[in-house]
Amino acid sequence: MSGGRTGGSGMEPRNGLKPWLGSALSVLSSAVTVTGVGLCCSVFYPLLRDLRAERTTGESGTEERVLGFWTILVLAVLVGCFCCVFSWTLTYLDSKRPGVMSPALRDGPGFNHSSGLAALSGVMAVLTVIWTLT
Repeated sequence: MSGGRTGGSGMEPRNGLKPWLGSALSVLSSAVTVTGVGLCCSVFYPLLRDLRAERTTGESGTEERVLGFWTILVLAVLVGCFCCVFSWTLTYLDSKRPGVMSPALRDGPGFNHSSGLAALSGVMAVLTVIWTLT
């Protein structure tokens, strides 16, 4: 060990404005993201609620719902895919080596539980949307 410090963890203390600026930008971007999601939900919820309740009269005189089976299924799969990709991205960014290790369902001989939970969150989102809209 020539020319180095002895002892300590080898990490320098973080002084100055840079760490606080990064934290402030992170909090601000999180707040903007949550606000954007809230605005999207506030726009789409009344539309879906009205479409779910609305009925039309078919050619044979029977009443049919506007949101049919395939519409609900497509909406549910889209929401599930979005939720799964979002969860997988968070898992990837939270991994030990982001940028090097891709989050696969199988890492070596075992099962990567974080990626499995990301996939499960997508499945649960699909089931929740189907249950809510039917």
